[in-house]
Amino acid sequence: MPMPEPARPTESPRLQRRLLLQAGSGLALLPWLPSAQAAATDGWPADSRVPGGVTRLSLGPAAERPQAYAGDIPLLVLGDAIEWTALVGIPLSAPTGPAEIKLQTASGPRSIAYTVRDKKYSEQRLKVAPKTVDLSAADNARYERERDHQQTVMATFSTPLPAQMQLPVPVPGRRSSSFGLRRVFNGQSRNPHSGMDIAAATGTPVKAPIDGKIIDVGDYFFNGHTIWMDHGGGFLTMYCHLSATQVTVGQSVRAGEVIGKVGATGRVTGPHLHWGVMLNRSMVDPALFLTA
Repeated sequence: MPMPEPARPTESPRLQRRLLLQAGSGLALLPWLPSAQAAATDGWPADSRVPGGVTRLSLGPAAERPQAYAGDIPLLVLGDAIEWTALVGIPLSAPTGPAEIKLQTASGPRSIAYTVRDKKYSEQRLKVAPKTVDLSAADNARYERERDHQQTVMATFSTPLPAQMQLPVPVPGRRSSSFGLRRVFNGQSRNPHSGMDIAAATGTPVKAPIDGKIIDVGDYFFNGHTIWMDHGGGFLTMYCHLSATQVTVGQSVRAGEVIGKVGATGRVTGPHLHWGVMLNRSMVDPALFLTA
């Protein structure tokens, strides 16, 4: 698993505060002290400010949950009146350098800046039959229809918000391909790998890592039999190339429930689970969410 980069406490502190003290019939405000960055074992993903990573930005205290946006896309904000934190998925296509989010607060709009650092993902060059690279007109038309549908699925932003975001792997097995790998077929570069591939035998049960709601079940050209699960606040997970799906759209599932079985459907060369994690419509590295 890639090692998460160390957080910068000045950019994303976790604050320890004791706000209120009972004093007779009133409440008194106590001072607060900043603490070091919380570890990734606190139920949230590790902070890794690179393309395909996640940044945790402290929004400070507020009586009500601030509304935060990356452009016009709403962001997941967790915490409480003591301290709110925006958890921001950084697209793999994000340029390195300065970036910012926008806030809408009771006192008015403001922005919070952060820096996206460079990361070199692996590259694999392959020679394959041209028909496996170039789509026919019919296949391309199907892909475009499915892409438009899934864009709607990926825009899901719901409540309640997730109670925790650390994830066990949905199926045991060897990681056969990691997030961010870029494949070049016959000299033609393709989009970086947007999930984690876990090799397992066809029929192996795939389990929901945490509670969620099924928002899409389909059979897609590239992804084969696929399930999308919504965990709230733009935090989604996807499960691809399944041999069977055992859930329906609108169904609520609990952590550990079987939702499907490993397969080799879609454009694949062998059975495995392609597992994706999404924040604010950006596919991010599942390794940042893994439980120890």
